[in-house]
Amino acid sequence: MDDDDIRHAVNDAVVIEDQEDDTRLYLGPSRSAALPEVVTIIDDHNTELVIHAMPMRTKHQRLLPGG
Repeated sequence: MDDDDIRHAVNDAVVIEDQEDDTRLYLGPSRSAALPEVVTIIDDHNTELVIHAMPMRTKHQRLLPGG
């Protein structure tokens, strides 16, 4: 997944969920309207870094509106 698709998914996320392991999950459309899952962490400089990005797995479907 390219950086522009990841940025688009984060900026236009339909779901933003803070996880128990201090990560944040974003579900939002890529530029092609596919729904990736993107996971970020906050580093020591308070910058959000992407550590995971892939097509959305079905386990996250329940988080979507109407899911």
